Amino acid sequence: MALYAIGDLHLSHQVELKNEAQLTGKIWKDHEKYFEQNCQKLLTPEDTLVLVGDHSWGRNLDECREDLEYIMALPGRKILIRGNHDMFWEAKKTNKLNALFAGKLFFLQNNYATYGDVAIVGTKGYCFEGLDSWEHAQMLVEREAKRLEESFEAARADGYSRFLMFLHYPPTNIFEKSSVFTKMAEHYHAEQVIYAHCHGEARFHDSIRGRKHGIEYSLVSGDFLRWHPKKIMD
Repeated sequence: MALYAIGDLHLSHQVELKNEAQLTGKIWKDHEKYFEQNCQKLLTPEDTLVLVGDHSWGRNLDECREDLEYIMALPGRKILIRGNHDMFWEAKKTNKLNALFAGKLFFLQNNYATYGDVAIVGTKGYCFEGLDSWEHAQMLVEREAKRLEESFEAARADGYSRFLMFLHYPPTNIFEKSSVFTKMAEHYHAEQVIYAHCHGEARFHDSIRGRKHGIEYSLVSGDFLRWHPKKIMD
């Protein structure tokens, strides 16, 4: 039994979405085929796979139906974090998604999952990339920090004291050495922080990687991992 993570599958199995959706570069050519092959070789039904956001380009459940079926067919238990492109996943409908996909997928937001005696907590997160006004960016950060706090507190209320923290966005932007998210990881003594969102060699070093203040930070964007899920914990 092991826990793995990867992000940014950016699936678009529906033909009508292909042309407008696919990212460019050789690493993205038939990436869903190579990822599935790697999962079949690596994962067992007893394993857990955390998918760290940007699952589908579908704008609603109907448009991403085949993408979610693809994910459900992968080996092991699947836990999903919400990404900035996951338009099908409305923030207030997480409970409905969990009811709809019960036993098949678990949608992680304002709640938590478990792996042995470890609580898996997380949220989409946010970091300022210059695309929003500073005021709007701060509002988004505060909202996501509140969601993450609720995730931690729900797990702690149930007696958990070991945490793995997942974000879709990196925990800091290129100008920051720390953020509300890194401070929260330190406050709750998270063992690891795992994030995605950063694509291409120019962005792979945008945020923290490696050990800092006793916490291991890992980037798990699919193109960074070359479509091989990263083992997070045995």
